[in-house]
Amino acid sequence: MKKTAVIGLGIIGGSLCAALTVAGYEVHGFDLDASCVEYALRERYICGVANDFSLYDTVFIAVPPKATLWYLENGNFKDGALVSDICGVKEIVEKTVRAKKRNYRYIGLHPMAGKETSGIDSATPNLFKNANLIVTRSDDTSSEALEEIKRYAWDIGFGRIVECSAKEHDKKIALTSQLAHIVSNAYVKSSQVKGCDGFTGGSFQDMTRIAGVDECVWTPLYACNRKNIVLELNGLIERLSVYRDALAEGDDDKLSETLKEGRLIRETIKRGND
Repeated sequence: MKKTAVIGLGIIGGSLCAALTVAGYEVHGFDLDASCVEYALRERYICGVANDFSLYDTVFIAVPPKATLWYLENGNFKDGALVSDICGVKEIVEKTVRAKKRNYRYIGLHPMAGKETSGIDSATPNLFKNANLIVTRSDDTSSEALEEIKRYAWDIGFGRIVECSAKEHDKKIALTSQLAHIVSNAYVKSSQVKGCDGFTGGSFQDMTRIAGVDECVWTPLYACNRKNIVLELNGLIERLSVYRDALAEGDDDKLSETLKEGRLIRETIKRGND
């Protein structure tokens, strides 16, 4: 059995440790916060502490962007080790890896799973069950490393694996994740949010579920993908103005046409995800 280490024991890293352990892997973990390591040991998510990364065949890096880049540039990894980051942005990470003469094989990962809460006490071995996993690849990607990562992914329960370039990942994620969190965060700033108890239902819950982003985590992610996010924000603002203008001008035909267009697009999304 390959010796596996996970750097960063938040909700994602902790869940990864737990899922790998349940799948039968020997997992060691590391975090700068000793209480996270103690929690992971107590919950048996890990069987030991990873202090020397050169001892491991596979290393997963589950920390924020700046720390991810540091480990990829400075980490003392075993020759030929499989090293994967689980960062929410990929172009800047891949550029860092390609610029460095390295002794390890690199694969970029982004699990499309999470919760509204954070921290290792929110971790669970089932977090990735049937979830999507994005795997980024380039001309430098080892086919053997890619197959190894896929075996890990299937073993811990992912339902679908999507392969793409780092550039495509960042463009898509700007829409499907980062913009969605910004919209939710902005939505709750309406003055009517206060005192709306009893007026809310499923629509309100859906719109506000991801509003509580941790600014310390998400600001660096947005900063690493600002160009793509700005493009998506501009597009959204432009599309919203069509609804606003139709309402303000009393143009019900335009409003109906615009709503219909969105409904038909939504139906194609539902079919594509079935």
